[in-house]
Amino acid sequence: MLGVILAGGYGKRLRPLTNRLPKNLIQVNNKPIIHHQIEWLKNQGVKRFLILTGYLSDKIVEYLGDGSKLGVEIKYSREDEPLGTGGAIKNAEGLLSKEDEFILVNGDIITNLNIYSLIEAMEKHDECIGVLSSVPLPSPYGIIEFDKDGKIIKFIEKPLIEDYWINAGVYLFKRELLDYLPTKGDLEKTALPRLADERRLLVVKYMGVFWRSIDSHKDLEMVSNALKAYDQLMMK
Repeated sequence: MLGVILAGGYGKRLRPLTNRLPKNLIQVNNKPIIHHQIEWLKNQGVKRFLILTGYLSDKIVEYLGDGSKLGVEIKYSREDEPLGTGGAIKNAEGLLSKEDEFILVNGDIITNLNIYSLIEAMEKHDECIGVLSSVPLPSPYGIIEFDKDGKIIKFIEKPLIEDYWINAGVYLFKRELLDYLPTKGDLEKTALPRLADERRLLVVKYMGVFWRSIDSHKDLEMVSNALKAYDQLMMK
């Protein structure tokens, strides 16, 4: 299985950190985001990686090299101009030519979800081209519960809103995805809606997994703290 990581974004909301570093190299709990991602997938048997780079590409190549220091094999596909998430994958078509299926990961998430659930779902629905992971919507705010008299019963700090599910940014795709991709444009606005219309896109819902997205300075602090707490819990 090949792991494909989208690592070409500018990370504008994380400036000035991203003025000199690509977003994927920003450290979370003393380790770059992309390092966390490679270790997570490696622990599930993924040993070959394709990194889709763009902004400050050389920095990523300098840090990861050929992957040997992490015990994996890494190749790169570089976009010379912003192509969007879909265009970045299409740009790497030659490097995906021998792959029937591959795991695709957004470059700004840290998670421990099990990719085998995606593989099992695909095996049961051969007509489908992709499987999308989904997690409950995390509330950005704490909420309160109160009784009929308006007296507060308790506070709940940023709960999961379990009736709503969001795209977790981890996918399993067949190579046929390339037929749905533009040379420029985002996967989420081009291929995914078409696949959904054709009923060729599956979803796997994950409960009780560690999943965080890093889009801002506030996210960076929250994810670092959450990851430390998670690591401490796993050590008990």
